[in-house]
Amino acid sequence: CVETHKEFNINMAIKTQTITNGLKYSLATGNWGDQKKSMSTKAGVSQVLNRYTYASTLSHLRRCNTPLGREGKIAKPRQLHNTHWGMVCPAETPEGQACGLVKNLSLMAMISVGSYSAPVLEFLEEWGLENLEDNAQSPNLTKVFVNGVWLGVHRDPFSLVNTLRNLRRKGDLVSEVSIVRDIREREVRVYTDAGRVLRPLFIVEKQHLKLKRQHLRWLQEKWRIEERPIEKPPVDDEQNVEESEGETIAEEEDGKPIIRDGIRMKKKRKPFNWGTLVSDGVIEYLDAEEEETVMICMTPDDLVESRLMSR
Repeated sequence: CVETHKEFNINMAIKTQTITNGLKYSLATGNWGDQKKSMSTKAGVSQVLNRYTYASTLSHLRRCNTPLGREGKIAKPRQLHNTHWGMVCPAETPEGQACGLVKNLSLMAMISVGSYSAPVLEFLEEWGLENLEDNAQSPNLTKVFVNGVWLGVHRDPFSLVNTLRNLRRKGDLVSEVSIVRDIREREVRVYTDAGRVLRPLFIVEKQHLKLKRQHLRWLQEKWRIEERPIEKPPVDDEQNVEESEGETIAEEEDGKPIIRDGIRMKKKRKPFNWGTLVSDGVIEYLDAEEEETVMICMTPDDLVESRLMSR
């Protein structure tokens, strides 16, 4: 039509079922590509989700397949590694040739999706990171790496790592960021990339667990009451945003306004869930490399023993 300068009608030129049927076939069979060119199709891209039971669905969604031949006689890839503790289920694996090559993630573990490294780089520049050229002959400085790139050196790695971890617990850095201090190699390694397996751990400060009974009560009730200062934004849109953050319960108690430090307050009901525990600095995610640089106790009773021993 275009070459002969005739009127071009897109509805007549394209068959309506071509794309639909192609996607249906690919999703149903897992073979992605042209049906007529079977040699160039990619197999196993999609799978039918297992819905026999809720447990089988969770198992199917958390399955990890090691890209190795099933006929291999080497036993090492099939065995559990020490860094799999808390990350991979030690029992759930199929029998036969796939034993140990098909693993399942733990229910609480997650895979990092990656985040921008710019906030980390800006912080390091402001927090005393020195250039490599100026300190090439200084053996006592600590090297700083971000996603495997050597950016510079630092003179106080202890305060640098503590500040980075505090920023992560406050929510200024993404909770997926991994902060590793290797004392033996004199290195600080920060990772913001995707594909790292993370598991949640309760934060302990000064031998005391940051998780309190009130957090458990808020989780059961699925909300908590906070006091916020009463503000009156000039723009209606800002007012809508402020009200949408939580349900206002009361601005007065016993007929009197709520005043804290000379500021009039109001009580708001805010939702409380797992994400709130992470953003409040009660729980943090660690990957296998950062786990090797921290001390982890198995039960809260270990903290009691530790406090008694330190007296």
